[in-house]
Amino acid sequence: MKSFKRYTFLIMLVTMEISAQHTIMPLWPKEIPNQKETDEKEDATFNDDGILWITNVQEPTIEVYLPNKRAASGQAVVIFPGGGYYGLAYDWEGTDIAKTFNAKGIAGIVVKYRLPWSKSITSNKNIVPLQDAQRAIRMVRQKAGEWNISPNKIGIMGFSAGGHLASTLGTHYNENVYDRQDDIDDLSARPDFMALVYPVITLGAVSTHSGSRKSLVGENPTGAQIDYLSNEKHVDKDAPPTFLIHAADDGSVSVENSILFFRALRENGVSSALHVYPHGGHGFSLALHDPVLRDWINVFFDWVEHLD
Repeated sequence: MKSFKRYTFLIMLVTMEISAQHTIMPLWPKEIPNQKETDEKEDATFNDDGILWITNVQEPTIEVYLPNKRAASGQAVVIFPGGGYYGLAYDWEGTDIAKTFNAKGIAGIVVKYRLPWSKSITSNKNIVPLQDAQRAIRMVRQKAGEWNISPNKIGIMGFSAGGHLASTLGTHYNENVYDRQDDIDDLSARPDFMALVYPVITLGAVSTHSGSRKSLVGENPTGAQIDYLSNEKHVDKDAPPTFLIHAADDGSVSVENSILFFRALRENGVSSALHVYPHGGHGFSLALHDPVLRDWINVFFDWVEHLD
């Protein structure tokens, strides 16, 4: 009965209009770093599955969903949709998730980040997503007071390739990957916690997602390029507490990705939780129609509520 009530609650969240404050803000009000001028246009269309699919991102943004002030928990999650670094499943793994967070009093901020597949990206395309990710969490931290967010309760969540970007931010947050533009860039880019949902983690040949790897580092990367973005190699004791969720039968992104990262977190003494479901495949998002898997978001809520 408890599971049924949770399921009904989640359906209502996704299908009804959520009453929340909502705004879209550019990440880079001055110059977008590491980008050249082209005539390429951003495209946003609904694919055959009815998912809003965005490609050729030209102007990265954050889309902010805030809960009612009286319900606000002080927590926020910056969300990175997946899409193989080729596109973004923007509502399925982005705005739908943000609205679900609002009902729990958590601010949800969806990042429309630049994609290294895009022709407009310079030769330094491998760091383009990280540049946008660092800027996004810094912007949220700068707006914390205005948005009823605690600046030390800002986490991140990424799906698939977005999970790779989230884990990249969680392990490369201290790196200087763009020139300072304003006071926002003086703030920390370290997430206070991470949630990685069927994430790409490694670019190593055995377990990687070939599409994400090709988008980031091309057809013939060097060993150094592969190691730099194989994020299980960059975990240390200061990595954020991490929640991982994966299906054992994922045929697109092997569950070994989550296992590799979990092992690295454990070896470095970082608080972490790994949940592997026997079935679910890839790209299940909230999994509302799966009687077992649909509870994962509530498991996450329980986890994040009890963080120190």
